[in-house]
Amino acid sequence: MEIKAVSGDITQLDTGAVVVNLFDGVKTPSGATGAVDRALDGAISRLISDGEIEGKKGEVTIIHTLGKIPPARVVVIGLGKQKDFSAEVVRQVMGTTCRRLRRVGIENAATILHGAGIGDLDIAESAQAVAEGALLGLYTFKRHFSKSDDDGKGLNELTVVEMDDSKLSAIESALEKGKIYAEATILARDMVNEPSNYMTPTDISEIAQQIADEHGLEAIILDSPQMEELGMGGLLGVARGSAEPPKFIVLRYKGDVANPGNNLGLVGKGITFDTGGISLKGAAGMGEMKSDMAGAASVISAMKAIAQIKPKLNVTAIAAATENMPGGSAMKPGDVLHTMSGKTVEVENTDAEGRLILADALAYARQEGLVRLVDVATLTGAIITTLGDICTGAFTNNHELLDSVIQAGGASGERIWQLPMYEEYKEQNKSQVADVKNTGGRKAGSIAAAQFLAEFIDDTPWVHLDIAGTSMSDKESGYQIKGATGVPVRSLVNLAMALAEG
Repeated sequence: MEIKAVSGDITQLDTGAVVVNLFDGVKTPSGATGAVDRALDGAISRLISDGEIEGKKGEVTIIHTLGKIPPARVVVIGLGKQKDFSAEVVRQVMGTTCRRLRRVGIENAATILHGAGIGDLDIAESAQAVAEGALLGLYTFKRHFSKSDDDGKGLNELTVVEMDDSKLSAIESALEKGKIYAEATILARDMVNEPSNYMTPTDISEIAQQIADEHGLEAIILDSPQMEELGMGGLLGVARGSAEPPKFIVLRYKGDVANPGNNLGLVGKGITFDTGGISLKGAAGMGEMKSDMAGAASVISAMKAIAQIKPKLNVTAIAAATENMPGGSAMKPGDVLHTMSGKTVEVENTDAEGRLILADALAYARQEGLVRLVDVATLTGAIITTLGDICTGAFTNNHELLDSVIQAGGASGERIWQLPMYEEYKEQNKSQVADVKNTGGRKAGSIAAAQFLAEFIDDTPWVHLDIAGTSMSDKESGYQIKGATGVPVRSLVNLAMALAEG
């Protein structure tokens, strides 16, 4: 969809629909909504009086103008309570509204910047949110249907209308930024939504290479022999049961060449299909295990946006990619693996494979000299029990870095919640035959998994994000659709921007 900005009077635009807004509890519309109301001889005010328009968040009311003004329809969207208003509300209501417009066959629409008046939202923040919400809300994944229902119709153009010419430049820049964020998120959604036979470790590496070629990143793709040389026994141990070759993917963006220590490492888990290995999962829901590479998808996709926005920061993304299959060569419960760090791991359960590949990825990141690390992984079912699909679980050894991650998530509308990392939880991972074992039992499963990863961090500032609950959605809501969410791509980009700005 094309998104652009123009100056002018929204009541005079020849378009399929114009989108204005109302806060909950407002009885007399003002601003652009008031101007449209007057042009329609008080139609909006009458609907407010009749209780048909209340301004509840996500409420969408379509009014046919019947030739009174050039726009064919006026859409009034509810922004909810003014005290609860934020850029996230703009994203949500724009996602809902754009899908509604598409359903009724509107091909082009115009909108004001929501909240830039009495909502006290900065115009650039509102414009970026409009672009993100619209593009993400209209996302679909239909590439494997034999017959396409895409007839070229649908909402193809959205115009942001602003009366003040002097604000256009800032709005256009923010719309472009929102488009970059949304397109990176959409890439992650596409990767996660793909069936595993279309998103193998090789497919992931090819996408990463394409991003590098298009945006000037340095790419390194390691195959099994190179992993053997580096001693990546964790990753190779998981890969043994699969006929698909594993890939170790590194993307480098150099935004501050003069200061190599000004850097950030993003590490992603890339299990392209997880059967559980010899510790086989049950059949129910196993098809969803194609999404176990969402961490890798998010860090690779974030690099696409980072390369376009160009923060003054060196960013390296690392993705360890393999299948976890129960083949004849697969690792077995009781096996001991030698990881890149030199530490040995007893495999108590082959279905706790993500932490094994991340052990090598984190060791590689530290060897690269990355001074701040954020890993992203669909690591534990326990985090879904704890936080559901509302919050990503966060674990850290450095509260300053964690605060930056949480703030970056807040700015993107992606909630992140910290869980404890007390030393006592390490006891669960003690092994009788190796340095550590890969499961800590049923108690505090997400924390025990994070403590396992901490064994390969030492004192490097680090945040672990467990996205097992937030990487997928089982319903349509706001700008989220059913399926892959793209969490936490926008948070990672925001983090890079914030660290670059100090």
